[in-house]
Formats: sequence, structure tokens, C-alpha cells
Amino acid sequence: MQNNTPYIAYSPVYAHPLPEGHRFPMLKYELIPQQLLHEGTIAADNLFVPGLCDDDIILLTHTSEYLLKLKEQALTVRDQRAIGFSQSPLLTNRELIITKGTIDCCNIAMEKGVALNVAGGTHHAFTSRGEGFCLLNDFAVAANHLLAQHTAKKILIIDLDVHQGNGTASIFQHENRVFTFSMHGAHNYPFQKEQSDLDIGLKDGTDDQVYLPLLEQRLKKLLNEVKPDFVFYQSGVDVLETDKFGKLKLTLRGCKQRDEIVFSALKVLQIPCVVAMGGGYSPDVKIVMEAHCNTFRSAKEIYELD
Repeated sequence: MQNNTPYIAYSPVYAHPLPEGHRFPMLKYELIPQQLLHEGTIAADNLFVPGLCDDDIILLTHTSEYLLKLKEQALTVRDQRAIGFSQSPLLTNRELIITKGTIDCCNIAMEKGVALNVAGGTHHAFTSRGEGFCLLNDFAVAANHLLAQHTAKKILIIDLDVHQGNGTASIFQHENRVFTFSMHGAHNYPFQKEQSDLDIGLKDGTDDQVYLPLLEQRLKKLLNEVKPDFVFYQSGVDVLETDKFGKLKLTLRGCKQRDEIVFSALKVLQIPCVVAMGGGYSPDVKIVMEAHCNTFRSAKEIYELD
């Protein structure tokens, strides 16, 4: 990595597409890197292609029975309905690649300050089941791996997707080395919430003027109290007013300011950060792409300030 932005890295899992019928929501995984390359925010040597995550790393978080069901295509109809995807070997491999991408990003973030996975943030996956388009919980797997390797002692997961990170909250409910923070729509999926270490449920229609000061205040307090040495940031853009499922009212500019608040706070404290893109379901894919690209642009702007 020889250019001026070595810390902007991600795994191009768009090369491993979803089964037919799920292409439109996932088109962003192809468009985001194309746009970032086109505009010069990143260069080709900022990209890396992860392999498949090893079973022993997955099993630090997920049960052996569940992993076997994924690999042997043994999910029940009910399992698949909860996930929202029909099972396929391609889909299982895609999740293993996403998870390895997040783990690889951890190594880069330790050296460069920040690294981004163009996919990931699969926060609805529990230890023994998937939900909400999530099969494996990449942040949980990566966090448990860091703890097992003694690479991190205290981890903060910042989840700003419009949907609560219920799987992540459940996985770490008895793990005091991982603090889970979810700021989400109170009246949105999942309708049966789990308990994070800190949950902030937002009213429908919450806009920039309410959201941004609240985030800045709570995040500053959290960082001071938790004192993490590593952070995972789920930067879903389904908080946008244009999102067909989100119910919040953030503008594109407000969404970018959200990312700037997170990155600026972490940069000052020199806490390594891995970012996953999370959700985004505006009908116009150009809006989704622009919002996600803003996350990359914000990371570049803030981590190039030195």
C-alpha cells in the first residue's frame, strides 16, 4: 500500500454476488468501490480480497451445530424465512468472506487507524441462528478473535444502523470486555429488542437537529467511561429520510456529519476503528451509494489531517 490513503481498505465481497432475486439491494457493493476509484478517494492498492474465515475463529462466537447447518445447507424453511435469504453454498461463502474481511480490517486498523469493509455489519445474527439478512455476526466474530489473541482488552461496538443490533447485544450480554452501544429507531425492526449495554431508541421522524447533538454527547461520555482500546463502527445509512424502512429523517449531510463525529472522536483518542457499511434501502440506489461513499470520504478526510 504505497499511495496517500493506505488506511482506507475494504474487502470487495461484491465479487461474490448473492443469489438471483437479491441483486438490487446489494448493487451498492459493486457501485461503492467503482465510485471511490473513479473519483480518486481510493486507489486500486487500497483494496484487498479476503479469503474464507477459518472455522476455529467462527466457533469462538457461533455454535458448531449452526456452522454445520450453514455449510451443509441444512437450514430449515423456518431458518431461511427468519434470515430472509434462501440458502446456497454461495451465500454461506459470501458470509465467510465478509467475516474474514472484517478480521483483516482489524489488522490494518491497528497499524493505520481505520479500515473499512464495504459489506459487513451483520448485527442480527445470533450465536446459533441468523436473522434479518445476517447469517454470521462479523463484528462479534472479529471482537472475540481480538480478545482471544489478546490484541484488545476492551472493545466498544458503536451501532448506528437504524435497526438495533440485537444479535450483537445477545452475544455479548455476559462479556464485560465488550461494550455494545446501539442508537436505533425505537419502533423499527427488530420489534423484540435485546438489551445492549446502552440502547438509545429514537422516535420516528428524528432529524439532524436532534440526532447529531445526542450522538456527540453520548459518544463522548461513553469513550470517557468505557475507555476502549478498539472500536467497531456499524455505519448503516438506513437512517436517511429517503430510506423506505428507516422512519428517521437524517439528511445526506447529517449522515456524513454522524460519521465525522465518530471518526473525529476516535482519531483524537487514537483508538483503532473498523467500519462496516450496514443497511441502506433508499429506493434510489444513487442516494445509498452517495451516503456510503461519504463514510469513506469522511474517514479519509479525518485520518489525513496530520
